[in-house]
Amino acid sequence: SFSYVFLLSNLATVDIAYACNTVPQMLVNLLSPTQPISFTGCLTQTFLFLIFALTESFLLVVMSYDRYVAICLPLRYSTIMSWRVCVTMVVTSWTVGVLMTLVQVVLVLPLPFCGPQKVNHFFCEILAILRLACADTYFNKVVVVSAGVVVLVGPVSLIVVSYSHILRAVLKIQSAEGRQKAFSTCSSHLGVVGLFYSTAIIMYLVPQRGDPQEQKKYLLLFHSLFNPMLNPIIYTLRN
Repeated sequence: SFSYVFLLSNLATVDIAYACNTVPQMLVNLLSPTQPISFTGCLTQTFLFLIFALTESFLLVVMSYDRYVAICLPLRYSTIMSWRVCVTMVVTSWTVGVLMTLVQVVLVLPLPFCGPQKVNHFFCEILAILRLACADTYFNKVVVVSAGVVVLVGPVSLIVVSYSHILRAVLKIQSAEGRQKAFSTCSSHLGVVGLFYSTAIIMYLVPQRGDPQEQKKYLLLFHSLFNPMLNPIIYTLRN
């Protein structure tokens, strides 16, 4: 259907942008460790990374709603998931992602950075930048965690609600072949959802003992680099 292809193309765009935002500078750092990145360049990378991360979270919610309508309300699918509705939901996802990111970046701009200028990360991540500030960043961290609750807990809850209705509808199907077909329709989306939200929740919402900074560096590398690579593989195998 047009709506599913349109949503999938936006997800693919976000994944490509994810990699293009972080990988080139990461390669520069590996080949020339002494070559610095400017403060403006670092904030730009953070800004783009957050936009793509937040937008993907909202897009996955929209895609779960699309699957809910396709399975639970198949006769009304073309009416509910019309071209106008799909475009509106996608534009809203991008807009909310940009606005929430602007809040994060604007709060970083006034901070003084008078200490060591070395970002202990593979790229310019918001929490890694806050560690370099020589001022109280408690409020910034509260805003980051609050945004994490909105962007992660809220969407996960909506996805769980959508799939609970889907599961109930699938179990009512009499034939085993019909149930298998319905489940396979959602399998690729569930795989992407599991990869994206599990790593993001561990990084930003799960409290850690001691100093988990090094572990989270590699987890975020997986989240921002390998997740976008795995997503097309998951959908390709499904197709």
